[in-house]
Amino acid sequence: MWFIYTLSWLSLLIQVAFVTLAIAAGLYYLAELIEEYTVVTRRIIKYMIWFSSAVLVGLYLFEHFPGFMVGVGLFTNLVYFGLLQTFPFIVLTSSNFILSCVLVIFNHYLAFQYFAEEYYLFSEVLAYFTFCLWLIPFAFFVSLSAGENVLPSTVQPGDDVVSNYFTKGKRGKRSGILLIFSFIKEAILPSRQKIY
Repeated sequence: MWFIYTLSWLSLLIQVAFVTLAIAAGLYYLAELIEEYTVVTRRIIKYMIWFSSAVLVGLYLFEHFPGFMVGVGLFTNLVYFGLLQTFPFIVLTSSNFILSCVLVIFNHYLAFQYFAEEYYLFSEVLAYFTFCLWLIPFAFFVSLSAGENVLPSTVQPGDDVVSNYFTKGKRGKRSGILLIFSFIKEAILPSRQKIY
């Protein structure tokens, strides 16, 4: 009996490792797609914000969710539209980004407080968290590295576009979430070097 019990724990560890690798590979591929198609990504995020707003209004009208919680959610979506104005360039020190981070935490607090008082099925709570709290911040998080490999569009005084591109925006060098995923990929599956 102890043998099958040990095997079950070993198989669980292997399954968790495979699921983790699959999620990491999917996020890496998603980040690559976002870097390649920033205009389409911006449009998709805009539609996700509209969908989230419609869900919040529907929850207020049909499920009688608290008006304050729905209002804060709609205001958060308005702040997300502000972040979308400069997409794919998201400045982490901008007031819009900091306000969106604070509002995400505040929305979570309001949701935990509401769902602690009212009974809903776990799948319904998960649906609210997915569509109203997690989807849009996750999309912005994955797309943080999208603005790093874009050609410069403005010239700073004293710099020309070509020297700015070659000194500050090196194409071969990645940073952000893609750097983390590249490091993990190289640590787990090292690539072979081509010898000429």
